Formats: sequence, structure tokens, C-alpha cells
Amino acid sequence: MDNIKVIAFDIDGTLYPLTRLHLRMMWHFLRHGKFFYYYGIVRKQLRRTAPLPDLYHYQAILLSERLKCTTPQAKKLLNDIVYSGLMDYFRKIKPYKGVEDTFKKIKEAGYKIALLSDFPPKQKGSLWGLIPYCDKILSTEKIGALKPSKYPFGILALEMGVKPEEVLYVGDNIKYDIIGGKSAGMKTAYKEPLWRRLLGIHCKQADISFGNYRQFQEIVLK
Repeated sequence: MDNIKVIAFDIDGTLYPLTRLHLRMMWHFLRHGKFFYYYGIVRKQLRRTAPLPDLYHYQAILLSERLKCTTPQAKKLLNDIVYSGLMDYFRKIKPYKGVEDTFKKIKEAGYKIALLSDFPPKQKGSLWGLIPYCDKILSTEKIGALKPSKYPFGILALEMGVKPEEVLYVGDNIKYDIIGGKSAGMKTAYKEPLWRRLLGIHCKQADISFGNYRQFQEIVLK
């Protein structure tokens, strides 16, 4: 941690349990099953695409081809089902225990904090009171490339005014967060799921692995 100046976090699955969200939105997912099926295919395609000047528009074009509708209709579906459509499901979602305390102690230790998410951070409303601690909150969709592309990680470092190697990126997805962050030259911390801890199957690519935010503080802020 000697040369680290910024600690950056993914949001979904890293700051709160994805399982809680999935349980809450199960009926919504089943009701729009066809849409989410094709949406998943399009998102995978976008993860292999070079940075785009307007990812939202290109995403709508790809989705319209799958759904056999116009691009404006696809944009409306994306907003109604994904962007605005999921906002209500976040209102009762709570973050992992110790997240706000961790953010507070990170700031007290003199580090800057950033968020970098593949989904719009504003979907989460006040972000559980974490916004005042954050120096930057970035969306890869607005940047034009989804993780694991190293491009959004590079933009994050640029926006924070530091070198990539001066950033510790924290995430819960090995391919998108850990490998993506490492490819950009960052240090990485992996939010390890319980099953990996129980089986002793640790992420070899990450510089740090932790099970909860108390452990994260002990490792990073010792």
C-alpha cells in the first residue's frame, strides 16, 4: 500500500450482496425474460467491443436487432426495464456491514475514494450515504467501454490525477474487476464469496482477498 493514493470500488456485488437484489427482482426478471435474455447477449458483446463514443446508442442498436424493433423502441425498453425500471428494487437493499465505516476510515487515512461501475450509480439513489466520502463516481457506460476493458480503468486513474499503479481497485468479479484492473496496471482487492473461503479456493490474480470489510480494514489500513 506504500504507493497507493486512491482506493476505488466496484458497486454491484462489492458494496452490497447481489443475491438480495436478485431475490427482490425475480418477478421483474421473469416478467421480462425475453428482454433480459437478449440484453445479456448484448452486454457480453459490448464487453468485447472497443471504446465507443455513445455506448447507450450502440447498445440500443444491438438490442433492437435481437428484439426485431426500432432503435428508439429499444432505448425505451432499456430505460423502462433496466435503468429506471430497477431503481425501486434498490431502495430496501442494504450495503454489507462495515462499508460506511470503511469509507470513513479510508478518508481519515488520507486516501482518495472513487467508484467505477458498469451500471449507473444513480440507480442506487444516495448510495447508502457513501457519496460524501467519494472524490469521483464514474459509470463505464458513460465512459464508453464496459469492464474488463482497461479503458475505463485508465480513465478512472486519469480523472483522479494518479498513475494506474497508484490505485487499489476493489471488486467481486474476477474477470471484470480483478483481471480488468490488473490489465490497466492497478493493484486489486477481491471481495471473496463465502464458498471460496470455505473451500480454500482463493483468487491468485488479486493482490488482496478479503471476506468482509472488517478484514479489509485490517489488511489495507493496518
